[in-house]
Amino acid sequence: PSANIDRVKQELSEYELIPEDWGGSTIFVPVSAHTHEGIDTLLEMILLTAEVSELKANPNRAARGLIIEAELDKGKGPVATVLVQKGTLHIGDIVIAGKEWGRVRAMFNEMGKKMNEAGPAAPVEVLGLQGTPAAGDDFIVVADENQAKEVTGYRIRKERDAKLVKSAKSAMEQMLDKIKSGEVKHLPVIIKADVQGSIEAIEGTITKLSNDEVSVQILHSAVGPISDSDVTLAKASNAFIIGFNVRAIPHARDMARQDGVDIRYYSIIYDVADDIKKALEGMLSPELKEKILGYAEIRNVFNITGVGKVAGCMITEGMVKRGAKVRLLRDNVVIHDGSLGQLKRFKDDVKEVKEGYECGMSFENYNDIQVGDFIECYEIESIAAKL
Repeated sequence: PSANIDRVKQELSEYELIPEDWGGSTIFVPVSAHTHEGIDTLLEMILLTAEVSELKANPNRAARGLIIEAELDKGKGPVATVLVQKGTLHIGDIVIAGKEWGRVRAMFNEMGKKMNEAGPAAPVEVLGLQGTPAAGDDFIVVADENQAKEVTGYRIRKERDAKLVKSAKSAMEQMLDKIKSGEVKHLPVIIKADVQGSIEAIEGTITKLSNDEVSVQILHSAVGPISDSDVTLAKASNAFIIGFNVRAIPHARDMARQDGVDIRYYSIIYDVADDIKKALEGMLSPELKEKILGYAEIRNVFNITGVGKVAGCMITEGMVKRGAKVRLLRDNVVIHDGSLGQLKRFKDDVKEVKEGYECGMSFENYNDIQVGDFIECYEIESIAAKL
């Protein structure tokens, strides 16, 4: 009800998207998912724009496209959702998707109907890949298996070399960080999820939580259920396992229970981020804040055998507590900072003395006190650090 089309046009015009009815070249179609208003017009305008812009693809060539999503299905194996951009994809084609390859065994459209071929702009689920590719990988048809193995082998070696360089670089950076700011604390995690897109979203979200003092260390991430090898890795590295829309196989659950490995299941990425944030905050060094409790004026000094000098004081502001920290002020200059030894009212030990009352105080390992000195009583609060 509060939709304001003119305001939206005005805001978009600031990015040089000028509506046609304002003299520009951008087509604007008001639509409503609730009433279905404008949906047909929108589809017509998309087709018109494609025709005017001559957005065409050659269907009579080897297929090329993009991996939209990928998952490991228990019954079907690796399943990739592919958008064909050029050419036509057929059953039996040898394909490469990122570092994975395979022969197309079956294809299904968005309605789950089996297909024998898919032309340009067709989104299809493809079965037959050797492994689960990453969302965003290119998808191409090649001549034969030898070419597919050669290309994917090269890509795997290239990625491995890049990881080695990256790990060596990060190790050096960590060393420099440790020299500059002390030991960096790591929170090791293993991520298993239902689809590759979920893994990328989780990695991107939790990596942003790292700072100079604490960081998330992703030891391993993959599509599929939590396995024995995941639990073994978690035990060896003191990591915990994130299961996003997946569960551990029974034997892995038993191993985790016996080895004390923490497995946490999630279905919402924000819940993952919240828990990781709390864990990292628990690793941060707490912030120490000084809280002034009160002041006392020394009015008499007594020499007590076996104890030393004891100050007869009047609490002038706030309160003094036993076990607190104290500073001795002489002419508003701090001459001693230490701990309170004894706190007495008459001959009795007390826990605290409030403003307006007299008391006796002594300092731990310090006797240079004079009439007219002031005592500042304070305590150190430990505040949990926040990211």
